[in-house]
Amino acid sequence: MSQRKATVSRDTLETKITVAIDLDGTGRAEFDTGVPFLEHMLDQIARHGLIDISVKAEGDIHIDDHHTVEDIGITFGQAVAKALGDRKGIYRYGHAYVPLDEALSRVVIDFSGRPGLVQDVVYTRARVGNFDVDLVSEFFQGFVNHAGATLHIDNLRGSNTHHQVETIFKAFGRALRMALESDPRMAGQMPSTKGTL
Repeated sequence: MSQRKATVSRDTLETKITVAIDLDGTGRAEFDTGVPFLEHMLDQIARHGLIDISVKAEGDIHIDDHHTVEDIGITFGQAVAKALGDRKGIYRYGHAYVPLDEALSRVVIDFSGRPGLVQDVVYTRARVGNFDVDLVSEFFQGFVNHAGATLHIDNLRGSNTHHQVETIFKAFGRALRMALESDPRMAGQMPSTKGTL
């Protein structure tokens, strides 16, 4: 496969965001978003997905983190879609179970070209530090809408909200890695009976 890299910028009245990725990276990460907990979670995607990720964001975080988190999800999804190109030769599907102490999450992804998000997560607290955990959903909704992926997220158990969220992002990173890897048996082929994704 050719180099699967992309840089995407999004500029709105609420945020200015640039995301650069290398799907065949080593897990290097560089963030400047003003949302520290999100940066901690993006680092999980990079390291467990072996994706190099750089995110620079300026947003209206003086109001709250909503627009910044959502728009980073959107821009990351756009970057993944751009880096993937026609999607020929990828495994397409990925899944992972990840534990962290008492918490366990499962993430399953399909780069089908059809956006969809299904979540079964009941957080034990509304916030982790200053981070509103409702924004996890906003991040992933933005991602699937613009990456053209179907994503199922299940937190199977957990009592520590930080652990719940972290297992989700780690499992997401592992599932991404599996789905986006080059399948040597599918080289140059579209992983769909439709002939397109």
